[in-house]
Amino acid sequence: MIGPARTPNLQSGPIGLRSIRTRDAPEWRALRSRNREWLLQWDATSPVGAQDIPPTFAAMVRSLRAEARAGRTLPWVITYNGRLVGQLTVGGIAYGSLRSAHAGYWIDQSFAGRGVVPIAVAMGADYCFNSLGLHRLEINLRPENIASRRVVEKLGMRYEGIREKYLHINGYWRDHLTFAITADDVPGGLLNRLEQSTATQ
Repeated sequence: MIGPARTPNLQSGPIGLRSIRTRDAPEWRALRSRNREWLLQWDATSPVGAQDIPPTFAAMVRSLRAEARAGRTLPWVITYNGRLVGQLTVGGIAYGSLRSAHAGYWIDQSFAGRGVVPIAVAMGADYCFNSLGLHRLEINLRPENIASRRVVEKLGMRYEGIREKYLHINGYWRDHLTFAITADDVPGGLLNRLEQSTATQ
């Protein structure tokens, strides 16, 4: 079973993934504050009366670590040369005959479009496929989110359709597009395929 200490540190050049921790609070809060307008339109919210989104950073970390201990979540922060620049969470980890998970992420606006998120997602996907034995990883994104569309396109993820009113985002139930990739699609690893495709561009 995966726990917080077992959430691996992964690295590709200057881009890293490591487990989120409570002492990230000042850096995380400053980053979110600087990017408030950039991220607000994509942030998950709770419907009226719901209490499932933790109200503080410490509560969020405790919730993520509990999910990690249960083997359902990989709560990473994205780093660039050791500096926290975003977050990648692989959640909904299921085993048995499904062996699937979903990924969500956000990034500092100043790092958007620089290839950081595709590499982070590729590292996370390879860990899920090769170390956890998962078969499928999906990303659900708003149709209007052009930056996230570029991420899944760079990764060569397959478009599978629209999920109407799928997640509560910025105050409303929003439609999402579903993209997915399976271990069979990338026998040599998703990061390796991404790096090869980038090198030939």
